[in-house]
Amino acid sequence: MRVQQSPSIDSIPNTFFRAKNPDVSCSQLQSMPRNSTSKQSSKRLQVLSSQLSHRIPTSYITKMAARDPITCHALDTTTGRPAANLSVQLSCLSNPSIIFNCTTNSDGRISNWKNDTEKVSILIEKHCKEEKSGQPAGSSVWQLKFDTGSYYGLDKTFWPFVELTFLVKDGEHFHVPLLLGPYSYTTYRGS
Repeated sequence: MRVQQSPSIDSIPNTFFRAKNPDVSCSQLQSMPRNSTSKQSSKRLQVLSSQLSHRIPTSYITKMAARDPITCHALDTTTGRPAANLSVQLSCLSNPSIIFNCTTNSDGRISNWKNDTEKVSILIEKHCKEEKSGQPAGSSVWQLKFDTGSYYGLDKTFWPFVELTFLVKDGEHFHVPLLLGPYSYTTYRGS
């Protein structure tokens, strides 16, 4: 039988503890037995649980908002920084009349697409169910259109738009990074 060790109390910052019982300190909790067969283990767990704050500082929490199955990230290679405020359109080539519009955030990313009537995940599921000749079963073809002419200025770029077309399979996440310059671009399937 394998005994599971408790995580180290040292890894919990003191800011997680309430002032409710200032007599309980990390050193007192460390001195309590950690052996799972010990009767004091349940006491240790009770003491620790009672002292954990319900308001954990946000700096210790990484919140990941629900994201769409297709995301993108644009980096400006001329500055070495994210391409913030770059307009991007997303569409499924099976139904090009439905367009999702968004602008990259300060980190050059788009995690959620905007459309008044449709959701990306529902369209992926719908279009992946349709049989299409010359295309793998359970897939659909999508396109990202980056408005690089507005980003750099039409007279300052060779690429007024960068259009990336890719295959999507239902149930997977597709992250499409774009390394962008006024006279070149590179892309790949990210994670």
